[in-house]
Amino acid sequence: IQVLMNEITEVNSKGSAYPIKVDEEELKKRVDPLSFDVLRKAATETAFTGEYTDSETTGVYKCKACAAELFRSDTKFHSGCGWPSFYDAIESKNIKTADDFLLGYKRTELMCAGCGGHLGHVFEDGPAPTGQRYCINSVSIKFEGEEEKKEK
Repeated sequence: IQVLMNEITEVNSKGSAYPIKVDEEELKKRVDPLSFDVLRKAATETAFTGEYTDSETTGVYKCKACAAELFRSDTKFHSGCGWPSFYDAIESKNIKTADDFLLGYKRTELMCAGCGGHLGHVFEDGPAPTGQRYCINSVSIKFEGEEEKKEK
């Protein structure tokens, strides 16, 4: 099993191993330039401009790069920060975190555990029951509504 895992595990541009290989050139063709920059270069979309910031539709938010299921709409809340916010992930194994000192102070970067795509940051100022605020770039995720899910 370990040999098989080694064969399917690729190393992303940050030098970390992720189980889902996402071809960078293919990703550039599939997503817009801002999505690519956020997912692969940890860029950030401008606050209050994201497609999902105020969305209240029922469904699941997935990684735009690899389609891993990340957040459910029932954990989304209006934080006022300018980005879609969730108080919990579908499963903790679907996300990874890392220390981020890019702005000169410590933040916690949030990434897709499947492919390593940058999603945003997580903060300790969210609502109950977790106290977490997963602050996510709309351009790094793709929404699948309940109706779309039933059709598959």
